[in-house]
Parts: sequence; C-alpha cells; structure tokens
Amino acid sequence: MTGSGIRAEVGVTGRSVCRIVEASTSVDVVSVSRSASSTTNEVAVEFTADSEPAAVDATEVFSYDGRSIYRFERPARPEPACPCNLIECNGYPVRHTEVNAGTVVLTFVAEDIESLRDVITALKDRYDVSLRYLTRSATVSEGSDLVFVDRSVLTERQREVLETAHEMGYFDHPKRANAEEVADTLEINASTFAEHVSAAQSKLLETILEE
Repeated sequence: MTGSGIRAEVGVTGRSVCRIVEASTSVDVVSVSRSASSTTNEVAVEFTADSEPAAVDATEVFSYDGRSIYRFERPARPEPACPCNLIECNGYPVRHTEVNAGTVVLTFVAEDIESLRDVITALKDRYDVSLRYLTRSATVSEGSDLVFVDRSVLTERQREVLETAHEMGYFDHPKRANAEEVADTLEINASTFAEHVSAAQSKLLETILEE
C-alpha cells in the first residue's frame, strides 16, 4: 500500500530567521548542513558560500574553487531556535534546505493534512511563511485525493504576479529568476512583489488544507 503522506516545501523569510538567511542577503549560499553533538549539547551548522559573508558570526573552516565553508555552533534548546528546529520538534526531519536572498526553503513530509496544518501554523506564529509546493501521495486503497481550487479567491493582480513568477522560473530549483527580476517585469518593487506572493499563497494554502 502506498503511503498517504504529504510532501511540503515552504519558504521562510526574514533576516532574524537565522544567521545563514542573513548571510544570503549579501552572498550566494550554495548548501547547508547541520549536526548535533551528544557530548557538547550543541548544534553545529555549516554553509557553503561563494564569498565571505559580511557581518555574520561564522568561522571559515575550509575553502576550495572560490567557495568557502563556514561553521557556527548554537546550544541545543528545548524550544525551537529556528524554522528547521521547529519542524523537527514536530517530528518531521527536514529533507532539504535551500537558502536564497533572505529566504530559507525547507522540504519535509507530514503524515496527513492535520499534521501539516499544525506545522504551518506553528511556523506562521513566528515567521513570514509561504507555501512553495504541496504534493500528496496517492493511496492504493483510497484512490485519488483531488483538491479543486477556486482561482477566484485570488485578485487579478495576485494571479498576474503568480503567473509571471511561474513563467520566469521564480519557483524553480534552482531559480531561473529572483524576486527583483520578476518585480522589474511587473513594474513593482520587490517588497510589493513579496506581499502579493505571500497573500496569494496564503489564500491557496487555506483552500487546499481546508477540511
């Protein structure tokens, strides 16, 4: 029997999210990894960047081919200290982490809609969150689980922004266009573009996750 879990990809935005997100506002962060130590009770976080990040508390530990690996440590805490930690405290390993221009994109799998809703709600209580992708696996015994979305919940401008962003590859991995490039095409500023995307995705998320 095929599992009935839901694979979610969410974007979390804001300089205060974590040091890596802060670094990504000035440099290209290529990859991220984390590990916990049972002896020091700390979590070590490493990220690879094209150049030295400015004003970020991290130590360069290795360099190669014009890139550097930076590391910082933070105490392991009972309360979630970052979006990754919050998702994992809810029982779901973060399967993939990508950081770009002030946004961390996290992929994880929840077992059902209610569990996913709980995680999204917990994230939104602390951060600015947008849904990137949502995929539900089919179950052999139950058949398809189709969700019909009424696009009229979106304003005409929100639909235009999403369609333009999609066509330009803003939601692709790796991105084919960043927020500023899409905003320039729409003749708006980047913050207005982000507001439209966030509002539209919130509406779609509510429609998809409603019982």
